Amino acid sequence: MKAIKALIAATLVATLALTSCAKKSAGDNSLQDLKRTGTLIMGLDDSFPPMGFRDKNNEIVGYDVDLAKEVAKRLGVTLKLQPIDWSTKEQELNTKKIDCIWSGFTMTKERKEAMAFTGAYLDNAQVAIVKNDSGIKSLSDLSDKLIGVQAGSSAWEAVSADTNLLNSIKGVVEFEENLTALNDLGIGNIDAVVMDLVVAEYTIKQANYPYTILSEGLANEEYGVAFRKNDVKLRDEVQKILEEMQNDGTAESISKQWFGRNISVIGR
Repeated sequence: MKAIKALIAATLVATLALTSCAKKSAGDNSLQDLKRTGTLIMGLDDSFPPMGFRDKNNEIVGYDVDLAKEVAKRLGVTLKLQPIDWSTKEQELNTKKIDCIWSGFTMTKERKEAMAFTGAYLDNAQVAIVKNDSGIKSLSDLSDKLIGVQAGSSAWEAVSADTNLLNSIKGVVEFEENLTALNDLGIGNIDAVVMDLVVAEYTIKQANYPYTILSEGLANEEYGVAFRKNDVKLRDEVQKILEEMQNDGTAESISKQWFGRNISVIGR
């Protein structure tokens, strides 16, 4: 009798769980609503080369932009690029001012709990950039130095997570943009900038900065596209399209255009 009661209870729990999942799925109109409006609003940092930035004509271009344009085309909608304050990006998403955050957005445990991410599409790392003549060769050499980071970025999280580094440095200065931090590094207001490796390599090369990227990184990361937590159908459709782009060579072509090589990890 006890075994029968236990079986009935387990069946009831499973049925309730399936019913709950079905209700959640049924209530997700994210893909349908997007196609009805006909526009995918992409929230991005427009000063984050090569992912998204303004060219000499003040047009927003970049690797993420090109990926998103192709995704929107295959979705049958128009892409709208919406520059946002990076420190309030989650609020912009949750208040539905944007449909997704697509701007070299690092996937962390906390962010994954709060948002619905695609799979990784690029690997990244947080690294320290210093002037060539600074004499700084390793992270330990940053003792008693000022470090710059972009406000609201995973660079600050990486510095905070490294307690040895955090306790040894003079302080952390937050900037609205990485480019401003790099300029302050050049005039000596700070001693190093911690930022994304993908962005650092591209920016230093393009601007011919006399800077060095320390070989000792702070954290390995992955970029993903973030949607509202309940917008699972839209997230899944974007993931499907990204994988199609990987398989048909489109993602590789875009990667080579911006990085000179294929670094896409879509569907890995």
